[in-house]
Amino acid sequence: MPTLTYIEALSRGMWEEMERDESVFLIGEDIGAYGGAFKATKGFQKHFGEERVIDSVLSEAAIIGAAAGAAVVGMRPIVEIQFADFVSCGFNQIITNCAKIHYRWNLPAPMVIRLPNGGYIRGGPYHSSSTEAWFHHFPGLKIVAPSTPADAKGLMKAAVRDNNPVLYLESKYLYRRIKGEVPEGDHIVEIGKADVKRNGSDIAIITYGSTVHQSLEAAETLAKEDGIDVMVLDLRTLAPLDKEAIFAAVKATGKVLIVHEDNVTGGIGAEVAALIADNVFQYLDAPIKRLGALDVPVPFAPTLEDFVLPNTQKVVTVLRELANF
Repeated sequence: MPTLTYIEALSRGMWEEMERDESVFLIGEDIGAYGGAFKATKGFQKHFGEERVIDSVLSEAAIIGAAAGAAVVGMRPIVEIQFADFVSCGFNQIITNCAKIHYRWNLPAPMVIRLPNGGYIRGGPYHSSSTEAWFHHFPGLKIVAPSTPADAKGLMKAAVRDNNPVLYLESKYLYRRIKGEVPEGDHIVEIGKADVKRNGSDIAIITYGSTVHQSLEAAETLAKEDGIDVMVLDLRTLAPLDKEAIFAAVKATGKVLIVHEDNVTGGIGAEVAALIADNVFQYLDAPIKRLGALDVPVPFAPTLEDFVLPNTQKVVTVLRELANF
């Protein structure tokens, strides 16, 4: 298997789907000759042509609206939103139109909306938002958040083939910082299936996206320094959640820490905690703990960004609190 970066893997997933299916096309700002803000579509327009790699106007509402119309008539658009923060300009299109097409008209709405998500890149408050909780409340949308190159490719291919709108959250921080083996060919990761990235019997971390790697590092620290065995469950899909995997992690360990880069207040971790409390409370040996960003915009100053966002040491600290409960 080739070793690819995270962004190379998701790019390869798009390329292979465009080769496989002529109804797949790309639309977004500066994605053509320029190759996109992060170069995820570098070389695509030269290979597939301007009709399938469309440089759009600078309007997220127009981009998503055009994609929704194309999906209704049988195309499979992949939208690139340059930074996930800017999807707010297309919020109405996603919520009022895309999410309700199937319910209103009994039509498929196959479209992928790529959202370069999150912080750790010193991008400041307008380029560092974690946007997943904005959409998690709305029926009709699927949300995926890969944390590894293999999952990035597999979930991209699954998202393109799905007949529902799929929000594809990409961690900008992971783009070129992690590499991994990626299966060649038709590698597909099923939407709605979590993955145990590390087995453990003492505490379960439930996480996704960039904080999967912080959680794995923290788990190794606890194993070496404290002899505590920590499981790391990567949700991978945020809507729909893999409830069976979540409940199994609780039953196997009895103690749970939910970690995500997004703000703690109103984050997806709150929904996971509620599901655990409603369904497997009797298996808990300690309170459910959550760790995420502080309730402020992501600062531009590196020292302040580091203070606001979760990191490996913060995960270690909460794990030790749970272990000692």
